[in-house]
Amino acid sequence: MSEATDNMLSGAMSATLASRPEIGLAEPEQPPYDGLVVLAPLAIEARAVRSGAPWADVRRIGMGPRRAARSARRWAAGGDRPMLIAGFCGALDPGLEPGDIVLASELRGPTGTTSCEDPAILAGVLRRGGLRVHIGPVASSQRLVVGERRQTLYQSGSLAVDMESAWLAPTHRRRPLVTLRVVLDTASHELHRPLQTVVGAAVAYRALRRACSLIEEWAQALGARELLLASPRASCAGVERAVEIVERVLADRGAPVYVRKQIVHNAHVVRSLEERGVIFVDELDQVPAGQTVIFSAHGVSPAVRSQARQRGLEVIDATCPLVAKVHAEARRFAAAGFDIVLVGHEGHEEVEGTFGEAPEHITVVASEAEAASVTVRDPARVAYLSQTTLAVDETEQVVGVLRERFPAVVGPASSDICYATQNRQDAVRALARDCDVILVVGSQNSSNSRRLVEVAQRAGCRALLIDEPTQIPPELLRGARRIGLTAGASAPEDLVAQVISAISGLGEVELGERSVATESVQFKLPAELRGRSRAPLSSERSSTQGGL
Repeated sequence: MSEATDNMLSGAMSATLASRPEIGLAEPEQPPYDGLVVLAPLAIEARAVRSGAPWADVRRIGMGPRRAARSARRWAAGGDRPMLIAGFCGALDPGLEPGDIVLASELRGPTGTTSCEDPAILAGVLRRGGLRVHIGPVASSQRLVVGERRQTLYQSGSLAVDMESAWLAPTHRRRPLVTLRVVLDTASHELHRPLQTVVGAAVAYRALRRACSLIEEWAQALGARELLLASPRASCAGVERAVEIVERVLADRGAPVYVRKQIVHNAHVVRSLEERGVIFVDELDQVPAGQTVIFSAHGVSPAVRSQARQRGLEVIDATCPLVAKVHAEARRFAAAGFDIVLVGHEGHEEVEGTFGEAPEHITVVASEAEAASVTVRDPARVAYLSQTTLAVDETEQVVGVLRERFPAVVGPASSDICYATQNRQDAVRALARDCDVILVVGSQNSSNSRRLVEVAQRAGCRALLIDEPTQIPPELLRGARRIGLTAGASAPEDLVAQVISAISGLGEVELGERSVATESVQFKLPAELRGRSRAPLSSERSSTQGGL
């Protein structure tokens, strides 16, 4: 890009912005933030950064590769302060619009590619602030990119292009390096068309200023920390079995494949299967007659099975064997004339399925207060069962109330609480003693994941349930030097890896693991799928980090 183009852009933007008094052009005199250094190429970009983040140490580096390379040499010996490259860019992806934010996952230049720290946590901050944010490769070019050259770069996989970032990459060494670029021009409104450039100039300026006004909480969370992983964590054998059933039916029969309710309570798993042709329905009347339907891991009532037969549906049952065990217990106690107190949460799919086994015999209670007021026909013939995903200690308290009221109460031969649920809760208790905060990976509708948060909090540790790394609030991590990390039994291990990567984006991470058990439970697939089965599915976890 020439000096003339540089002057044209600055002049056009200055003229546009000067007509908007709410933006202003004065560069504020503020002491710099002692941590983050922000590198901005143009004066107009530096002005936007300072306007949004007057606390930041903003350095104007000049436009283009030559100035960026000179700045890189100067900053390479400048210590270990984290750096943010902030400025404008040209959109390569046709879906990007002026004012969109691009956070670089990597920087691509003429001499190679540099991986950037994971910007997922920053992306979450900006999105919650109302900005459109994209994460992906950013290309750096030695000249203005227009026409076919823009299309060629887009086909290489880059989202946007600038003229400095790749040459600044050598400054990062061991320090966090994040690149935040705001779309100024697009393929339909290229930079060499001055009038069209002016149209997007004010939009881009305001977006850059807005982004910088939001980054302080992220910047204050930057720093090295220790990350302790709970073990066991993430998907259990029942969840892996259920997902494997859907995947094998997809492979054998092709899309669409119908599943009643969510196969497991995890938004990422469900979305991934939907993208491959799985259709999740609430009720069986949404499944075309004669089609195949898979029942979810949470189980169904006899009434649902009867409806499937009446509609001529082929059923493949992915009910977790441990849930099926509770169903069998409900039938056995009901057949013996017992009133059954089911400890669980009304409306949860697992509880609905168990209740449907003997609705005239079962009463659902969720708390000690409800257990204290439950009525039965014969106090000498009372049994209790529980939802498999509850917190162990809370369930014991509710059962304790039942024992006080009904001394003859009987329970299952072995605990209904899922082995995976109990192991994950034990691991969280072990973490809570030593951690400043615990992150639990899981969806909001996952009962076992929510229980992990409650277990941590009762143990005196701050805890938060997150579905993905962008939901991590930086203020939760500020000052936290040891963070615990686990995942509910319905969350895949790759989400744990994503959270590790996101926290590593804030600074150097020392990774450790706290193990309380080794799981080796195996569940067979349904009979109709066993002929094509590979080895039995297992929840066994290695003591190493595997693919993390």
